[in-house]
Amino acid sequence: MGVKMVKQPLVMSIYYCLPLFHLWSAAATRIVYSVTEELSLGTTVGNLAKDLHLNVQELEDRGFQISGAYKEYFEVDLKTGALLVKGRIDREELCSRKVKCSLEVEAIVNSPLNLYRFEIKILDVNDNAPFFRIPGIALNVSESAVPGEKFALPKAFDADVGAFSVKGYKLSANEYFSMDAQNNGDPTESAEMELRKALDREKQAVIKLTLTATDGGKPPKSGTLLITVNVQDVNDNIPVFDKALYKATVLENAAPGTSVISVHARDLDEGPNGEIQYSFINQDNDNTVDKFSINVLTGEISVNGELDHEKNNAVEIRVQAKDSGVSPRTSHCKVLIEIKDVNDNPPEISVTSVVNTMKEDAPPDTMVGLITVKDYDAEENGDVDVNILDSVTFKIKNTYKNHYSLLVNGPLDREVASEYKIRITAADKGQPPLSTTAIVTVHVSDVNDNAPRFKEPEINIFVKENGPTGDVIFTLTADDPDIGENAKVKFLANDQKDKLLSSVITVNSDTGDIVALQSFDYEKLKTFQFKVQATDSGVPPLSSNVTVNVFVLDENDNSPSILAPYSEHSSVNSENIPYSAEAGYFVAKIRAVDADSGYNALLSYHLSEPKGNNLFRIGTSSGEIRTKRRMSDNDLKSHPLLVLVSDNGEPSLSATVSIEVVVLESTADMQTPFRHVPLKEDSFSDLNLYLLIAIVSVSVIFLLSLISLMAVRCHRTDGRFSRYSAPMITTHPDGSWSYSKATQQYDVCFSSDTLKSDVVVFPTPFPPVDAELISINGADTFTRTQTLPNSEKLEGNKERYRGKDADQKCKRFQKTCLLKQAKKKKKEVSKPNESRQCEIKCSNLGKAFQRKSVKT
Repeated sequence: MGVKMVKQPLVMSIYYCLPLFHLWSAAATRIVYSVTEELSLGTTVGNLAKDLHLNVQELEDRGFQISGAYKEYFEVDLKTGALLVKGRIDREELCSRKVKCSLEVEAIVNSPLNLYRFEIKILDVNDNAPFFRIPGIALNVSESAVPGEKFALPKAFDADVGAFSVKGYKLSANEYFSMDAQNNGDPTESAEMELRKALDREKQAVIKLTLTATDGGKPPKSGTLLITVNVQDVNDNIPVFDKALYKATVLENAAPGTSVISVHARDLDEGPNGEIQYSFINQDNDNTVDKFSINVLTGEISVNGELDHEKNNAVEIRVQAKDSGVSPRTSHCKVLIEIKDVNDNPPEISVTSVVNTMKEDAPPDTMVGLITVKDYDAEENGDVDVNILDSVTFKIKNTYKNHYSLLVNGPLDREVASEYKIRITAADKGQPPLSTTAIVTVHVSDVNDNAPRFKEPEINIFVKENGPTGDVIFTLTADDPDIGENAKVKFLANDQKDKLLSSVITVNSDTGDIVALQSFDYEKLKTFQFKVQATDSGVPPLSSNVTVNVFVLDENDNSPSILAPYSEHSSVNSENIPYSAEAGYFVAKIRAVDADSGYNALLSYHLSEPKGNNLFRIGTSSGEIRTKRRMSDNDLKSHPLLVLVSDNGEPSLSATVSIEVVVLESTADMQTPFRHVPLKEDSFSDLNLYLLIAIVSVSVIFLLSLISLMAVRCHRTDGRFSRYSAPMITTHPDGSWSYSKATQQYDVCFSSDTLKSDVVVFPTPFPPVDAELISINGADTFTRTQTLPNSEKLEGNKERYRGKDADQKCKRFQKTCLLKQAKKKKKEVSKPNESRQCEIKCSNLGKAFQRKSVKT
C-alpha cells in the first residue's frame, strides 16, 4: 500500500527536542510514516497508539485525536489506535513543487493533556501529465538563418516532481529542425529548437512541427505543443546581448515604476535591421513576469505590480532583443531578479487545543491550552515574542520553538467572572515591529458555594377573592449565583403539613408557582401566612427561607340585603301618610347591609316613582323617605315606590324593595301596622348572631335606662322640670308610662298580657319626634319593628296638633289594642271589657298630651 513507519534516532542539530508533556522518554525516537498520495479513505498509515505506547482501551475516554493543520487528512481509530487516511491527499496541493514533502502532524490526548508530534512523508505518484500553457506558437525564421541557430520554445510543466517530472522533449520528424533540450529533469530549464539545414522560403514557406514533452513515469505521460515556423526573408545578423544572464535584487515593497536593471544588445546590421526592440518572452502567461515591465527602446526593467517575497522570492525573466528589419531577427537572455524580504507579515496565532471549562478551584499551573505562533517573514522579521495582556490570572510559557502553553496563574471565581477573555499578543522583531492579538475564551465551571437567596425576607401577596381554582397567584423566585445543578432551585412550603394551608394553596417545587387550591372568600378568610424554603440541587444542598403573607382582597360579590321590616321580596310594603303632611314629612326608612367591605359595602339609596310623580325623596346615605312638598288635589291616593339600594363596587350590585304609600284624608284613619317578618329557614349564620347580640344589648340598655329614669322620678321632690332637668317617667294605673324631659314628654303603654307586651312611645306635642312600637315575645327575640310617621316642625300647625293629634293617636291605639287582644284570645273582641280598658288608656294618654301642651 505504500505505507511504512520509520523510527530514526534524533540528530542533535536538526531533530533534537526536549520532552513535551511526557511525550518521549529520555531515549526518544522520532516517529516517521511514509504514505503515497491519492490513497483511498480509511487506509491505515500505522498503529499510532502502539508507537506512542498508549493504552488502546483509554483512547476514547482520553479523547485521543489528531489536531493542528492536517487533522482533515488523518484520523485515529479509537478502538484499534490505528492512524487512518481521512481525506484526499494531494502532494501537489500540500507541498507544491517541493522535492521533499513532509507533514508535521500533531495528536492530542487528555487526562492528562499531552501533545505528540510525528512526521508523515507524502510520496509522489505519477498522476499528472506534462502540459503546455498555450496550445501552439508561431516562429518567424529568416531563410538566411544559418544551421546551428537556436530558437527558444515554451517549457512544459508537470505538477509532479522528481522522477515523475518532465524528463525530455521530442520534436516531430522533419528535415530542418532538431531538439536541443537540456532540462536534466529540471522543468525550470527550457527547450530549444536548433536549425540543422538552411531554409529555403521559396521551397517551403511554412513548416508545421509538434513538440512532445514526456515525464519519467512508467508508463510515461506526455503533452504536446503545435509549432508553426514561418520562413522569413533575409536579415543575416542577429542582436547579441552583453550577457547571457543578468542578476538583480529588489525589495518586495518596491513601488510600481521602481527601476530594477537594464539589459543591452547590439546588432551589426545597419538601418532598420540594426534597430533593436526589447520585450519579455512570456509565452506561457506566467503571472510573475507580469509584475515587471521593460522599456522597449532602452531595455530598462522596472516594477509593474505588487511583489511578495513569501509567494516568490525570485523571478526568472527571458528577455528578447529583436531588430527592425523586414525579416526581424531575435536573440534572448535571462534575467534573474531576487525579491528581498521586508517585515510586511504580522505573526499568526493559532490555538491548537483549549480546555473549554476550568473549575473555579483549579490550582495554579493547571494546563488551559496549547498555542502555536507563525510568522512568514524571514530572519528577524519572523522572530516572535508572545505575551498575555492585562491578566494576572493566567500566564503563557514557551515549550518548544514556536509552541506555547497557557497556564492558570491565580485563583478563579466563577461568581466574579464566569469566563475570561485572555488577550494574547505576538510581536515580531522587524523594523517596525508588527503584532497580532488573539482572544482565548476560558469558561469557569461552578462549585456549590452559594445558597439561594430571596429578594425580600418577607413576601406580601394580594389576591382577589373568587379567583379560579388552580390559578397561579404568585411565582416565587430565588437567585442563586451558581449555575447548573448548583443553581437549580426547588421550593417547599414548610407549613405544608397544616391541613388548613394544604387545602388552600400548594407550591410547585420546580417553578415556584403558588397555586390556589380553592376560590378565596374574603368574608371567610382575609389573610394567612406560611413559610417557603428554597433549596438548590448542589452537593451538599444549600437553602434559605422566606415568609409569605397572603392578603385576600375583597370583590364586590355580595348584593345589598334589605333589613326588616322591608325585607320581603314577594310582597309589597305599605305605608300611610296623612293628606295634610307637610314637605319633609317622614314616610319610612330603608335599612340595608352588605357583606362586602370598603367601597363595596358603601351603600346608596335611590328612589323610583311613576312618571309625572315628583312627591317623594330619599336620603342617598340615610335611606329615609320623606315628602318633597305638600299634597295637592291632583295627586293620587296611592303611590307605588321602588327603592334601589346600590353599593359602590365595580360592577355595582343592587337590591330593590317596593313600598306603596297610601295617602289618608285624616290622621284618624292611620293605623300602626304590625308586619310579621318571615323567619328565614337558613342556618343560623354569623350575621344573625351579631344582630341578635346587638339587639339584646340595645334592649338591656333601654330597660336599664327606663329603670334609671324611674328611680330618678321617685326621688325627686320638685314636681317641675327645669329646661336642663333629668328625664322623668310617670306610671299610670292602667299600666302605661309617661316619659318627660324638660320640653318633651313621651307616654309608654304596656298591654295587660304579661306573656307578650306591646310598648308604644308617643311624642306629646307634635310630629318631629319618632314613635316606635316594639313587640317582645316570650323568647325575648326581636322580631318586628315599625317606624311611625315623622315630619318637620311647622310653626303654623302647632295649635292644631296639640288637641287633635292626641285624640287621633288615642283612637288608633284603641283599635290596635282591640286587634291584639282578639288575636291572642282567638275570638271576637268583647266590647264591654276590652273596649273599656282601651278607653282608660286613651284617657290617660289624652291627659298626658294635655300636660305636655301646658308645659310647652
